Amino acid sequence: MKFIILGKNIDVTDGLRSAVEEKIGKLEKYFSEDTEVHVTLSVEKERQKIEVTIPVKGSIIRSEQVSNDMYVSIDLVEEIIERQLKKYKTRLTDREQGGGSFKQEYLDKDYMDEEEVRIIRTKKFDIKPMYPEDACVQMELLGHSFFVFCNAETDQVNVVYKRKGNTYGLIEPEI
Repeated sequence: MKFIILGKNIDVTDGLRSAVEEKIGKLEKYFSEDTEVHVTLSVEKERQKIEVTIPVKGSIIRSEQVSNDMYVSIDLVEEIIERQLKKYKTRLTDREQGGGSFKQEYLDKDYMDEEEVRIIRTKKFDIKPMYPEDACVQMELLGHSFFVFCNAETDQVNVVYKRKGNTYGLIEPEI
């Protein structure tokens, strides 16, 4: 695995670098050696945050963890990613995708699905053209954390979502 480690408001010391490579390196048993692992360490007040992104063919494996100790965050993020890999193995390594960046041993091993993803409800609704700001107001009125709408400016389906700190995000399709 190839590590790309960045720091925001923190110097990536040799100790942090080796902790990341050692802990997240345990995931090496799942990936081919040319797989890139993007790691961002950041500090905001007392919050020690690690974000790990592993692009694989057809998917992105991602986790972020926050604690008051960076080493604890590193431990947590490794456990979460390993759990994701075991839980979603069949979806990540769908034969149509050819397995991508995964090692053959990982593809061959059977993992028990802890919980299968099941859709238990389907909703249908009219999508009316509106501006992103209006979609945010509608989302708030409904008490939801996201809202799907047709953007009146682009005529495309977009999603607005609530972010931390009472801010909003907009997801637009890339064509």
